[in-house]
Amino acid sequence: VQLVESGGGLVQPGGSLRLSCAASGFTFSSYAMSWYRQAPGKERELVAAISWHGGSTRNYADSVKGRFTISRENAKHTVYLQMDSLKPDDTAVYYCRRVVAWIPFRGDYWGQGTQVTVSS
Repeated sequence: VQLVESGGGLVQPGGSLRLSCAASGFTFSSYAMSWYRQAPGKERELVAAISWHGGSTRNYADSVKGRFTISRENAKHTVYLQMDSLKPDDTAVYYCRRVVAWIPFRGDYWGQGTQVTVSS
C-alpha cells in the first residue's frame, strides 16, 4: 500500500488549494478514504472522510464544514481535498489515510504528508 499526497503550498488567507492523494497497492474503490492534518504543537485531527465506491457519504470536521470538499476519482485511484476560504488556522501538514472501518472509524496506512501554509 502506498499513498502519495501532493498539492500543498503557500497561499494567502481567503485563497484555495486542492490536495491530491494517489493510492496504489490495493483495490482503491473498495475502501473509504480520509484526510487528516497536524499543526505545530497540536495532535493530528481528522478533517474529512469519504465512503467507498461512489463516495455517497462524506463527513467533515466542524472547523472545515462549508469550506472544504472531499471527493474521489476511482479510475485514477485518487482522493482529493478542495480547500476554499483558507484561514491561517488551516496551516498544517495534511495527510491522506486509508479507512478500514467506518463505525467505529479506524484507519491504517498513512501518506507522507504535504505542507499547507496560509499566510499573508
